[in-house]
Amino acid sequence: MISISALNYIHKLGLFGNHENKNEENLLKVSEIKNLLIVQIVQYKNSTISFENINIDSLKLKNEPINVVNSNDTRILWNGPKNWLLVSTKKELLKNILESFKETDFAVTDLSHSRAVIEIKGQNAKEILKKGCPYNFNLLNKGNSINSTYNGIAFTADMIDDNPVKIRLFSLRSFGESFYHSITDSSLEFGYKAI
Repeated sequence: MISISALNYIHKLGLFGNHENKNEENLLKVSEIKNLLIVQIVQYKNSTISFENINIDSLKLKNEPINVVNSNDTRILWNGPKNWLLVSTKKELLKNILESFKETDFAVTDLSHSRAVIEIKGQNAKEILKKGCPYNFNLLNKGNSINSTYNGIAFTADMIDDNPVKIRLFSLRSFGESFYHSITDSSLEFGYKAI
């Protein structure tokens, strides 16, 4: 079975917006991230199991608001109390996750094909998000993630790096095209390169 990405038909490569007479290295970079394992892990209220002892790709879950634990291939975003979003390039981790989190204590849901993932990189990346989201992005640092809305579309922002600023954005696949257009429309002012 062939997997078609959420933005397959609308993400076009090239230069857009106010890019003329600007060094291409200084432009925002907008890309679609594909082929990720995305798993939501939620511990049931009546569960008495300690999640701190569970290891996934040498990472432990933390119940600390906005914090992300990560390795080179895997990131675990705090999504809410006893609720995490695991994102990894290692698709084979799903088997380990299903074995580690017993269904009597955790709900584990594979969301890999139900999300559109956009990455924006560059010095104005936070400015793009400020245009459509009420969150104060000056407070978002490397290793943080938040859930909010952007022009009415629910999304998750994961701050991958802060030099240069690199933020990965997750939205429902069904809103992916609208979300993409909102992000790229906001990027036109600065000029961007779709890669």
